[in-house]
Amino acid sequence: MTISTTKKLLGATVAAGVIFSLAGCGQAPTESGGDAGGDAASDFLPCLVSDAGGWNDKSFNQSAKEGMDKAADELGVKPLEFESANDNDYAPNLETAVSEGCSLIVSVGFKLSAATVESALANPKINYAIIDDYADTDFDGTTDAPNIKPLVFDTAQAAYLGGYAAAGWSAQAGVNKVGTFGGMQIPSVAVFMDGFQLGVEKYNEDKSGAVEVFGWDNVSQKGSFTGGFDANDTAKQTAQGVLDQGVDVILPVGGPIYQSAAAAIKDSGKDTLMVGVDSDLAVADESVADVTLFSIMKAIDVAVQDATIAASKGDFDPAPYVGTLENEGVKLSGFGSFEGDLPDGLLDEIAALQEQIISGDITVESPNSP
Repeated sequence: MTISTTKKLLGATVAAGVIFSLAGCGQAPTESGGDAGGDAASDFLPCLVSDAGGWNDKSFNQSAKEGMDKAADELGVKPLEFESANDNDYAPNLETAVSEGCSLIVSVGFKLSAATVESALANPKINYAIIDDYADTDFDGTTDAPNIKPLVFDTAQAAYLGGYAAAGWSAQAGVNKVGTFGGMQIPSVAVFMDGFQLGVEKYNEDKSGAVEVFGWDNVSQKGSFTGGFDANDTAKQTAQGVLDQGVDVILPVGGPIYQSAAAAIKDSGKDTLMVGVDSDLAVADESVADVTLFSIMKAIDVAVQDATIAASKGDFDPAPYVGTLENEGVKLSGFGSFEGDLPDGLLDEIAALQEQIISGDITVESPNSP
């Protein structure tokens, strides 16, 4: 069966016996790592450059840092980690990484794409990787430098499961309304929203349901966006605009903007729940665990860790890594304290959908997929 719109960007939960693999410049670089003398060559120096969200964003920057730190511990090296305070820090931080002798430089996020391409072209003997982007600044379908490895994720697959779950939750409550909004309208954000809507549509198809989605339309590719990723008044107002439609589940896509959604939910005084992205939000930020139904996750940490380990062994491969349900690069988290309140059979239905996606019986197509 094929669920489609058109087509271009993606732990383990054990519940009721079902397993879901469904989880210079800016600031001075921090150094971390295990004891020296690991298996890595003594001159291997991995480096990481954040986007403006910083290491404590409870999202993709933090996950990337965790992956780099795990690799460093395994290799017995000390990475350099450059935390960007704003967009103007990207190029200078990359320049500093080069001057420090970095062997592998990992850039976190599409905002670093142009600066990463420029640095990689100027330094062809250094290996680079970039998260959530193909480093294709001229949009010709190929990465702009042969020494950059894209780490991208087909998040639509996991979001499809999430949309189905959210629809089931809302239908059980008799609300039949869910919503979403994003930070910037870019593929790595919109891909969540596409999959989420397609999952809701699948629920309606299977259950003769009537759950509506507010904040996004995957046919027109139009919806609600804050224009950035900061947790500010604009983000809160955008969240409130979706909440005002009467939704009881909301999916904020874009790092820290989940904080604005949580604040809007609190002010509303209603029982609306939130869906996290990238990391398991209920674990990453316990302050919002009571309003987080589940999370749609990307294994950014694993992708960074694996790319770093490979580069240390001289096995750097610039071919893109694409995270999917099959390779566990994308997944659905557990439902935490809400698991006991899920509709009967919902976990089994989600597990079956996951297997159908992995087998190819269901194809989740998003114009924002990698």
